[in-house]
Amino acid sequence: MRVPLSWLREYVDVAEGVTADDVFAALVSVGFEEEELHGFDISGPVVVGQVLSFEEEPQKNGKTIRWCQVDVGEAEPRGIVCGASNFAQGDKVVVTLPGSVLPGPFPIAARKTYGHVSDGMIASARELGLGDEHNGILILSTLGIDAPVGTDAIALLGLDDQAVEINVTPDRGYAFSIRGVAREYAHATGADFRDPAEHEFSEVAPGSGFPITVDAEPLRHNPAVQEFVARVVRDVDPTRPTPPWMVARLSLAGIRTLGVLIDITNYVMLELGNPIHGYDLDKLSGGITVRRAQPGEKMTTLDGQERSLHVEDLLITDESGPIGLAGVMGGGTTEMSDTTRNVLIEAAIFDPISIARTARRHKLPSEASKRFERGVDPLVPFVAARRVAELMVELAGGRIDELGGALYSEFEIAGIALPAEFIPGLIGVDYTDEEIVDALEMIGAEVTETSDGWHVIPPSWRPDLTDKWTLAEEVARIHGLDRIPSVLPTPPSGRGLTDAQQGRRRVANALAAAGLIETPSFPFTTETQNHLHGSASGEALPSIKLANPLDGQAPYLRRSLIPGLMQTAHRNISRGLTDLAIFETGSVFLPEPGVAYGTDEVPPLGQRPSDETLAELNASIPPQRRHIAALFTGNATPRQPDRAVEAYSLSDALDTVRVIAVAAGVDIDVAQGSRAALHPGRAGVLSVAGTEVGYVGELHPSVASEADLPGRAVVLEVDLDSVLALAGARVVAASLSTYTAATQDVSLVVDAAVTAGELRAALVEGAGELLESARLVDDYRGQGVDDGKKSLTYALRFRAPDRTLTAAEATEAKLAGVAVASERFGASIRD
Repeated sequence: MRVPLSWLREYVDVAEGVTADDVFAALVSVGFEEEELHGFDISGPVVVGQVLSFEEEPQKNGKTIRWCQVDVGEAEPRGIVCGASNFAQGDKVVVTLPGSVLPGPFPIAARKTYGHVSDGMIASARELGLGDEHNGILILSTLGIDAPVGTDAIALLGLDDQAVEINVTPDRGYAFSIRGVAREYAHATGADFRDPAEHEFSEVAPGSGFPITVDAEPLRHNPAVQEFVARVVRDVDPTRPTPPWMVARLSLAGIRTLGVLIDITNYVMLELGNPIHGYDLDKLSGGITVRRAQPGEKMTTLDGQERSLHVEDLLITDESGPIGLAGVMGGGTTEMSDTTRNVLIEAAIFDPISIARTARRHKLPSEASKRFERGVDPLVPFVAARRVAELMVELAGGRIDELGGALYSEFEIAGIALPAEFIPGLIGVDYTDEEIVDALEMIGAEVTETSDGWHVIPPSWRPDLTDKWTLAEEVARIHGLDRIPSVLPTPPSGRGLTDAQQGRRRVANALAAAGLIETPSFPFTTETQNHLHGSASGEALPSIKLANPLDGQAPYLRRSLIPGLMQTAHRNISRGLTDLAIFETGSVFLPEPGVAYGTDEVPPLGQRPSDETLAELNASIPPQRRHIAALFTGNATPRQPDRAVEAYSLSDALDTVRVIAVAAGVDIDVAQGSRAALHPGRAGVLSVAGTEVGYVGELHPSVASEADLPGRAVVLEVDLDSVLALAGARVVAASLSTYTAATQDVSLVVDAAVTAGELRAALVEGAGELLESARLVDDYRGQGVDDGKKSLTYALRFRAPDRTLTAAEATEAKLAGVAVASERFGASIRD
């Protein structure tokens, strides 16, 4: 909402010397967010001038200019070149002298043009920032202005005014008016407020005789229309100019001037917050009926668009059909124009929900719908209609007719019981009873004392005040939010991150420290991606489909993190970032076959659900597991002197698995496996103590190609919840032995089908507690090894906690491991 300061001063006492920054500070203190300061950006000598004479001079380019002599109140007239031709000798105009600056910025200086030195410029309304139209030079007599030559035109036209723009939250629709903002400024500063809507009903009651109906039913049966007031003004002159003070205020408020009649309706809307519509009375056929649209009905709105109407659209109609979308935009058939002589003024109250739906349905937001959606004071329409009529008499020469009418229903504002100790207990400030009552009465509420507190009736313009909590917020706002103490709650002892939270952080920090970049993504994907990456075989598994997805092409909750990483990689590669090592931790959603999830019953808001309701809600949610996944593509080391390029490979993914294992405090075994999304022969199954926890491998070329990932892409995904559960409650660092380790290698020949992980597990089991580590260092198949066989070499490290091992002890432990491997897989030591 933009608030011109001169307009604000009409209804609240703004002290002398108060600046726009001071006004901003006052409004911020009562809960409005500062947006921007608006002005006309005009400076320097801008004065009233009178055209003494001019000579028309045709130019070679076909244009005719006027060489003018203009009196600006100085000893000698000034010579000014002007391209416009809509003024005559003797007209008073606005002259911008050298040294002035117009909006743009457009500095004015004496310059040579068309063979003359133009000593200033005669300005148009658009050049002064008073509108978008450029109908030639601004002639002051058309605005009803006859000021002496040399008068400061900036002050004369209101161009020295400023407007403060504030952000109005949806619950405070009353502040979409000068009336509302002036009241809030009074709350903030204690200044006297003068309510422009404070009138006796007899002063603002309309005439009678104009037929108004609402669906041919009494108004109380149609809550979509709560009030409808009509007044008639006759013999208006729509060609009269809008006075400059009104043009300036509307411009600062962001409203384009469209002629005196429409400008008046917009002016009153901004002033009182009640949207007003004016009809050309002579174009109306019969009376007005407010009704819903009929199937197949159409109408043309003021913007020239023909609109197909919905049966829920609320319409203003006459005997000819629809003449307006109620509360949104009028129709073209009855709009006011330069030929209008008699005006029907409409001031109404419409249902906020109905207006909001119509505006969104037709993609037609308007200043009117913005106010109706947030609620309009039901006591304002009579005042607003009278205010428009009076301005049309004053500025357009009309006369108020006795023809008119009004439909309205009695409305009641529900009272609120406010216990005496409620607000101090909720806000944490020791407000006195007097402070609470003063604050509520200041905002316009009626406060009556009761045995245990007060009975509060909110003002008519505050539909957002519905309970004791909203009243508490008002008291805190009026007395200053700075009174609320900043106190950090003291956490109970013995609390902190859970073991699972610590484990997840530890793993994520380890991957980040290893050089991977975390890239969170939305948990939405397609059913095809869920089938491909959510199971080893690519079989169809149940997925959760959202009722209202953000993206209609990805309406399913993910079963795997890999699709999101692939999208992230594709997006980065398309922007030239081709070397990627990225990871993500997040939830995957694993519904069980045959189980229905979700619920159609939503618990009521504003109260805590019962334990039974919470249990039902939890049962309606599919199992969610926390996974961690990584993707590698491009080069691990870039091209550089003395070092060849090294592309990411499966070994980098396996190294990352080891990083996860160390951070989680477990041993993760890798065994060859297969998955539908991975390259055959380049996929592995990850397990901890015999329990499968994830997989690692290279994406199948067709899968990578379909995702627009060039070259090789390596991925891994681990069920982090399972890994941390298998690790136990705490990760305890192992003691470092001070004794020397004994190292030995062993090469075992086994069938090619035996996996390295299985063979390693047998060695570890047989070697016993002295074996500290066993690492695969070679996989040989070739000369010296029979067909169908392979030789796997492991580097073994032995250490005892209490002594230095002898070579014999290490050998004995190694052979014990070989014995188990031989028994289990037929392994033999390679010669």
